[in-house]
Amino acid sequence: MLYSLWRSLSSTLWYPPLLLQVLLDTNFLNMSVVNKLDIARGMLDCLAASVTVYVSECVMAELQKLGPKFRIALRLARDKTFVQLPCTHKGTYADDCIVDRVTASRIYIVATCDRDLRRRLRKVPGVPIMYISGHKYTVERLPDAAFLAPR
Repeated sequence: MLYSLWRSLSSTLWYPPLLLQVLLDTNFLNMSVVNKLDIARGMLDCLAASVTVYVSECVMAELQKLGPKFRIALRLARDKTFVQLPCTHKGTYADDCIVDRVTASRIYIVATCDRDLRRRLRKVPGVPIMYISGHKYTVERLPDAAFLAPR
């Protein structure tokens, strides 16, 4: 009996929790609102790991430019649980900002529903892409090394 208890606890005791970093795009925020998806819960279900969500200043500026149709997505992006990333470049084009940031350091999973941005990100090796498919989040190109811990 003691052995079965140790075996059931051993998978959780030996491995630290995995913390992933997800960078959101304007289109992903808006499509999450349209599909009525909770971002935190959806990412937890999709990735089976703790997630830190990042929103860049360019995404915030793009949502503000798009006007009142996107006010719910803007309110969602201003959530205190999301980490705001400062941008030092000129302009507010979020796609270029995301590609430059991911090319410089490949530590993010990029969440976008924009086909052009996904096409550009596929050219950057080792960058996982999250998108919405069938009213749930889906990840393409997630490295297997992230999930080496036994299930």
